[in-house]
Amino acid sequence: MSVKVYERILQLFEAEGINTIFGIPDPNFVHMFHLAEERGWNVVAPHHEESAGFMAEAVSRMTGKAAVCIGTLGPGVANLAGAMMCAKVENSPVIFLGGQRARITEQRVRRGRIQFVKQANLFEASVKYSASIEYADQTDEIIREGLRKALSGTPGPVYIEYPSHIIQEELDVPDPLPPNAYRMVGQTAGPDFVAEAVKLIQAAQQPILLIGHGVHTSRAGESVKALADAMACPVIQTSGGTSFIEGLENRTFPYGFSSAAVDAVVKSDLCLAIGTELGEPVHYGRGRHWIANEANRKWILVEQDPEAIGVNRSIDVPLVGDLRAIVPQLSDALWDAPRTATPELDGWITQDAAQLAELAETAPSGMTPVHPARLIVEATKDFPSDGIMVRDGGATTIFGWTYSQAKPHDVMWNQNFGHLGTGLPYAVGAGVADGGQRPIMLITGDSSFQFHIAELETAARLNLPLVCVVAVDYAWGLEVGVYKRTYGQGSLETGVHWSTDTRLDKVAEGFGCYGEYVDRDEDIAPAIKRAYASGKPGVIHVAVDPKANSEEMPSYDEFRTWYAEGTQ
Repeated sequence: MSVKVYERILQLFEAEGINTIFGIPDPNFVHMFHLAEERGWNVVAPHHEESAGFMAEAVSRMTGKAAVCIGTLGPGVANLAGAMMCAKVENSPVIFLGGQRARITEQRVRRGRIQFVKQANLFEASVKYSASIEYADQTDEIIREGLRKALSGTPGPVYIEYPSHIIQEELDVPDPLPPNAYRMVGQTAGPDFVAEAVKLIQAAQQPILLIGHGVHTSRAGESVKALADAMACPVIQTSGGTSFIEGLENRTFPYGFSSAAVDAVVKSDLCLAIGTELGEPVHYGRGRHWIANEANRKWILVEQDPEAIGVNRSIDVPLVGDLRAIVPQLSDALWDAPRTATPELDGWITQDAAQLAELAETAPSGMTPVHPARLIVEATKDFPSDGIMVRDGGATTIFGWTYSQAKPHDVMWNQNFGHLGTGLPYAVGAGVADGGQRPIMLITGDSSFQFHIAELETAARLNLPLVCVVAVDYAWGLEVGVYKRTYGQGSLETGVHWSTDTRLDKVAEGFGCYGEYVDRDEDIAPAIKRAYASGKPGVIHVAVDPKANSEEMPSYDEFRTWYAEGTQ
């Protein structure tokens, strides 16, 4: 069949199940955007290309597939840079398409070229693959190589340049190949390794499942649930993998921030780790809470990248391949001989529930402005498990992962890179992927919220069921705390405070959203309910106590151990 290059690119993405694109089109991309909409794609133009990258990353997390965004030549591509770096550190397979002038312009010696910079070499260190479609007949091989690189081993972003001299060229090509014809799909582990892993599981007295970010971004919750049932053991969340798997909510405990989790880790004689790099926030699986019983503990690691095996700690049984294929191998092998439930499991469930209830009971109340711990309790206590929770901000996120009363099946935040400002674009991208069917809540700090506040218009345009609960202390709260700990109370806090005249609820109304101002505990939940009922995206401006926000962050000592330079 005869197609133009831009149409062929869409066909190749469609073969991977991709049907959404984010970006602000220019002459390089208007043909692609126009045709994508004709073909039934979700075509979303945000207000900043960095937002486009974050939105695409959210779609990838929600679908378990690669996602696509574009940047127009020069400044548009420059704006993608932060999102590229974030996707690299967050292990997100995002395809970044960059527009570019025709190569005849690039090869000129002359100076003063308009809207031009040599782009590809600027991003090589931030992506897994950087290439340019120099000739029309390279389209298939370069797009497929980009998908292959993005989805193989440790997932991550790629950059593909799309120069204007090839956009309108014709190709005579066959129908696109299915993914399994050009890249590894559903790689299983060798039967001998699976058998060895099963032996360790059956012999263990105190096994745990350590569940990371990759379980949720691969959409593997159902199969992990089957394995957890066969193992009859506690599930420990990494800080990056905070979505709850349906049916496992009560026996899933956050590593380091739950006393039940710490006890289960200390007593464990087997750890089966899935979808995690075993990074700093879990102390590489060998420091802090792991030390006490290290000599008696066996490790099984499910990992797609063979080069990751044994890097952060030694592994007894490595299972190399796609966790979506390997986890069913394990649960099938255990099906006829499931474990008896770990004796302490019921006690840990009771202990964790009591700790969560105590946090809700003891979070300071009756303050005006509101205590940030109470904000989290009130905002999350009625949030449904089928909703989508998005986190952003520094101090607000620290309060959030401790005091949240919700156990939603989709939680999204930026743990590895710590990139502030991702929250609103993540929420929009998640809503696009979900088709606007489920309620979305963004809990964020005011400073983070303002990075990409213009995307409120995008949320309103798409009519997403999104409520943004914003903790407002008119400061970079986490950094205020750093100043106080470094220089003491009453010292200069340079560069971390801003205008107290800002009203984010009024800003929201200006974008066509619902807005409400709150400064009392008892008004938070009703305000959220009214925002959802309004039929518009909403912003609840919650005035929080700045002293508490900067000085009373819960479990801060545990959080600081993630950064124990040179000791892990």
